[in-house]
Amino acid sequence: MSTITANNKPTNTKPTKVMSLFKRVTRLPFGNKIFSLMVCRMAPYFGTVKPFISELKVNKCVCLIKKRKAVHNHIKTVHVIAICNGLEMAMGTMAEASIPNHLRWIPKGMSVDYTAKAGSDITCVAEVTPEQWVVGDMLVAVTAYDTDGIAVVQGTIKLWISEKPARK
Repeated sequence: MSTITANNKPTNTKPTKVMSLFKRVTRLPFGNKIFSLMVCRMAPYFGTVKPFISELKVNKCVCLIKKRKAVHNHIKTVHVIAICNGLEMAMGTMAEASIPNHLRWIPKGMSVDYTAKAGSDITCVAEVTPEQWVVGDMLVAVTAYDTDGIAVVQGTIKLWISEKPARK
């Protein structure tokens, strides 16, 4: 169900399918782990970093990547491409859980800066504001933090937002 705001833009009042699934599954024991595995089945490449979605709400997703040998680089820190994979998973899950039902999205690019060595587990965060959900380019702020709360990667993922075509 949608309502119309003061600027004549529809807004979601009914959760998306992904948000509904998250709320249902996370009531179960190990629910966040189960949900994370489900997302990785929908987009298998994400599974390469074994991400764990710890928080999902409208316009924000947080996922954890454990520091382990499989995601190390040559200096035994978490490889930035593994971090980018986690950031993209956080962004995609946030987008699917948040997008107004009359819109759709597709990624157009990613721009990141490596701001510190990633020598611990990494927390990937993707977040937007409700006002950003409009047709056109949308920049999603993404940040990866180490266990001390230091930002190790910061950037944006550019999405193209468009209207869903009318059903025939």
